[in-house]
Amino acid sequence: MSVTSLDKDLDNLTFTLVADFAAPVERVWQLWADPRQLERWWGPPTYPATVEEHDLTPGGDVTYFMTGPEGDKHRGWWRIASVDAPTSLEFTDGFADADGVPSADMPVTTTRVTLTERDGGTRMEMRSAFDTREQMDQLAKMGMEEGLREAVGQMDGLLAG
Repeated sequence: MSVTSLDKDLDNLTFTLVADFAAPVERVWQLWADPRQLERWWGPPTYPATVEEHDLTPGGDVTYFMTGPEGDKHRGWWRIASVDAPTSLEFTDGFADADGVPSADMPVTTTRVTLTERDGGTRMEMRSAFDTREQMDQLAKMGMEEGLREAVGQMDGLLAG
């Protein structure tokens, strides 16, 4: 598996996932930039994603839903803050209700993705920052750490194909 570490920093309220891939930066970037490729890894294997809107420009939105094993749908959204293709992406990540309206009672994170060349391949760092310890704990209890590990773990197969 490509995920080399997932660190929880309680002092700085961050989760940082590091993954190394045997593929060039531009190829790894495509897994974010192409909505059809994003669908194939965003979300754990048992909760595949369907991307509805995909605008990777500052101020743009990405909206999606994940379908669970029982057919249940879980909606989410990103608001893009910055993009420097093919090396970085920053977005606010949140949950939405059944109509796609952002959920005010669920935590929102700020996620920064950086892709750097490393040993002929790519190192991807995803850092998710939380506003409060309570929000961080809430998402941890919902399985965020394992979900991220499983989701990113699917990227290897896509890059090999």
